[in-house]
Amino acid sequence: MNGGLVRLREVLDQLTPSERKVAKFILDDPRRMIGMSITQLAEQSGGSQAAVTRLCKSMGFKGYQELMLKVAGDLQENAGRGYQEFRPQDSIAAIIQNVSNNNIQSIRDTLKILDIALVTKAIEALHRAERIYFYGIGASNLIAQDAQHKFMRINKTCFSFADTHLQLASAATLTTRDVAVGISYSGETTLVAECLKTAHDCGAATIGITKYGQTTVSAEAQIPLYITSTENEIRVGAMSSRITQLNLVDILYLGVARIDYELSIGYLEKSRAAVQHLKGGK
Repeated sequence: MNGGLVRLREVLDQLTPSERKVAKFILDDPRRMIGMSITQLAEQSGGSQAAVTRLCKSMGFKGYQELMLKVAGDLQENAGRGYQEFRPQDSIAAIIQNVSNNNIQSIRDTLKILDIALVTKAIEALHRAERIYFYGIGASNLIAQDAQHKFMRINKTCFSFADTHLQLASAATLTTRDVAVGISYSGETTLVAECLKTAHDCGAATIGITKYGQTTVSAEAQIPLYITSTENEIRVGAMSSRITQLNLVDILYLGVARIDYELSIGYLEKSRAAVQHLKGGK
């Protein structure tokens, strides 16, 4: 039972002023809220009982008790060194440690908010798909290309395009036998949202990979999958968000591969053998 603090941090900018007071009160010192009644939390945070209830709903919790249990679960974990921001005076040793720590922490936090039922649903849809299209621009397009490479190696017909016109045009050709995967950490990439909407209008299943919370892209996805990262104040080159996106793609890929394990292994061996000579093999 954890992940309360991760969810609070991710949805903070999407909350109403009254809800934000409650959220900031908890985030500033999570230990204060443990054991508090909903009335006490409302009074001490400067919010209201209604705001606490709405906040829990915004985070996908059944009620206040679930929120408190998940925050308590977070506090019981080993917090480690926590998130580290980039600073110009950092030594190379500090950069090595901080970047690695942030990536590890981002994956751990993402595990707290991943919905197993939705991941399972996404894997089943990808397995059934006749064609899979991965949509993303900028750094997210690199994730789309990586996904295409992985799924292609287990004989899934899949595509990713760097050209934005091709992305939208391809979405208009999808059918009920296809799946569209929209990748956008912010969840507000207009093109990706349009691709998912177009694909859905054509009858295709749609999967979204975004940060936690209600976003334009997640709203267009039938199966919204959420990640989180350490990129709060300084987003230097989409680093930890890229790692969590790649990690989720790996989860989906292996989930599909395990369904037809023997076939997948066979295809992987064939593709490995096909490119072996390029690596100096015989």
